[in-house]
Amino acid sequence: MAAAAAALVVSLWLTVQAQQKADPSIRITANDLGGVVTGPSGPEAGVWVIAETTDLPTQFAKIVVTDDRGRYVIPDLPKATYRVWVRGYGLIDSPKVQTPQGKMLNLTAVAAPTAAAAAEYYPPLYWFSLMRVPPKSDFPLPKIKSQGEWLSVVKSGACQSCHPLGTPGMRRISDELGKFRNSAEAWAKRLQAGSAMNLMARDITRLDTDVALKLFGDWTDRIAAGELPSAKPTRPQGIERNVVITLWDWAHTTSYLHDAVSTDRRNPRLNANGKIYGSPEDSTDFVPILDPKTNTASEVKHPVRDPNTPNVKSNPIGLSPFWGPNPIWDNQTINHNPMFDEKGRVWFTPRVRASANPSFCKEGSDHPSARAFPLAESGRHLSMYDPASGKFTLISTCFPTHHLNFASDANQTLWTSAGIGGPGVIGWLNRKMFEETGDEAKSQGWTPFILDTNGNGKRDAYVEPDQPVDPTKDKRVAINTYAVAVSPSDGSVWGTVVGYPGYLARLAPGADPTHTALAEVYEIPPPGFGPRGGDIATDGVYWVSLASGHLGSFDRRKCKVLRGPTATGKHCPEGWTFYQLPGPQLKDVPDPGSAESSYYTWVDWYDTFGLGRNVPIVMGNLNSSILALVNGKLINFTVPYPMGFFAKNVDGRIDDPNAGWKGRELWSTYGSRTNFHLEGGVANRPRAVRIQLRPDPLAR
Repeated sequence: MAAAAAALVVSLWLTVQAQQKADPSIRITANDLGGVVTGPSGPEAGVWVIAETTDLPTQFAKIVVTDDRGRYVIPDLPKATYRVWVRGYGLIDSPKVQTPQGKMLNLTAVAAPTAAAAAEYYPPLYWFSLMRVPPKSDFPLPKIKSQGEWLSVVKSGACQSCHPLGTPGMRRISDELGKFRNSAEAWAKRLQAGSAMNLMARDITRLDTDVALKLFGDWTDRIAAGELPSAKPTRPQGIERNVVITLWDWAHTTSYLHDAVSTDRRNPRLNANGKIYGSPEDSTDFVPILDPKTNTASEVKHPVRDPNTPNVKSNPIGLSPFWGPNPIWDNQTINHNPMFDEKGRVWFTPRVRASANPSFCKEGSDHPSARAFPLAESGRHLSMYDPASGKFTLISTCFPTHHLNFASDANQTLWTSAGIGGPGVIGWLNRKMFEETGDEAKSQGWTPFILDTNGNGKRDAYVEPDQPVDPTKDKRVAINTYAVAVSPSDGSVWGTVVGYPGYLARLAPGADPTHTALAEVYEIPPPGFGPRGGDIATDGVYWVSLASGHLGSFDRRKCKVLRGPTATGKHCPEGWTFYQLPGPQLKDVPDPGSAESSYYTWVDWYDTFGLGRNVPIVMGNLNSSILALVNGKLINFTVPYPMGFFAKNVDGRIDDPNAGWKGRELWSTYGSRTNFHLEGGVANRPRAVRIQLRPDPLAR
């Protein structure tokens, strides 16, 4: 046995030497893995090599793509024993090989034995594209006027704003749900499952319910009967093969995360190599924290002011085939979105009290904004977490908050959006004043959206939204912004207005925003519709994700009209450009676009990813990817494991500007509300995701 063991060691050593000698271009150190992936027809190009371990404080994985000769290098692995395997389109997963780092490891890819086996590895988009929707000839329906409006609800306005349709847990109906006469009834029951039943019941009734349930049921029936996607994804090509993807488990199996943040939007060198913070929205009050240097996940509980603040666990709940009859969410703060300030503190949009506003917000108050536009309720507010002290500061706002972004003005103004269904205002916090005085009432303000329809360049008396335009007055529009971004070019504040066809909104604050702010709205023209999230470039161009399956850009500099009685939304179609997102279109949709349902777009101001300044980074939610628009072409960077990557946004950080690609990265997280619908089922935890772009697939 000893002789045999010695012979095996010598054999392995000779194999490694032969591999290195045969292909000297694959260079590794003691912290790397490298080798060649071959399949039945030779080297496998554009497939993923995944190395995963549970030896570290939290589960860790690193993923790379093979080059055109099937070669790979996984760089900078922490010391551990890894399970390594190959995944790729046209394949099934190869057997997992156990190895420490520092090895040359050739791997054998396994061809999918059937088309059905291959399709199990397709992104959700390809399965969702099988969904039938009412043909244009069926409209108007009683509740929906057009096919585009129907798609806007399903894609950006409701269903796929929370989770991707097409994942294994969505395209199949569990037997644990019960027995039903037909799949439409099964879907009606499914939409009552779990802690989100109120939201799902609300959203299905926005459609023509019976029609929608039959179409959802038909979709899952056809898949159960063996129907497969008619389109196939392509393997990563060119620069798409240069990514290095790193994953860390954080939060809990019952948690879901809305966002993650790594740095200050205005200074990507802040918090270099520091901790990442997440926002768990409805699922828990515990804010997840990842330390990528130590591969450690922790958490801190976000407090509320009033212990009687409502808790989501008291919401109606239906039987979940995954979790049973009890609520898995326990949360008072419904913490939505984080953002770093320039001092390294993290700001959130949580609920810190019940919704009824204090008296200073309401009618009869002498607060300037309350006198101008009183507010009775606010569902979310503001908070700030100081990592140095470990303490939270809670700020009660009269206006509702949703997303947030800092201006670069003297007051370090923090602007917030209201989300969907708010009171029609945008709010802000004068952070300089708040930090000097601690007076949360005096330091906050809000304003409705007033259009300059009399065209004199200043804000005047206005007519209400239900009144016709008066050429002698301005006009208020009843909108709420979902995204919020501050333009570096002129300090204007931009946002999206979710709906069909949807709008962009721009606010010029003026010297006293409560009384001087003027708004502009721009309706999205065909073929685009259904905005969700967007961002502004440093040149003032706004980029937006659209339910039509497009990335839209809007350049206000092209507008022929900016104010006056016709400037009410339809006045600048010339400002728009559309880029079709990758993937097939839905079966019954004849219009250009894609079945893709992108949640958000973030613009890389500082070339943190390595593709250039002002490159829009688009969430490819159903492609399990992020997409980057470079020279008019969308590049698709897929996160293949676990299947179902669903990013609500990204941000970019520069850890070391002198370290090349290793000093730059994008950060995100798995943001689906239903991680248990993804590969791995109920054992899944959300994963923090770092995406880096090296110069070639063998760089280390």
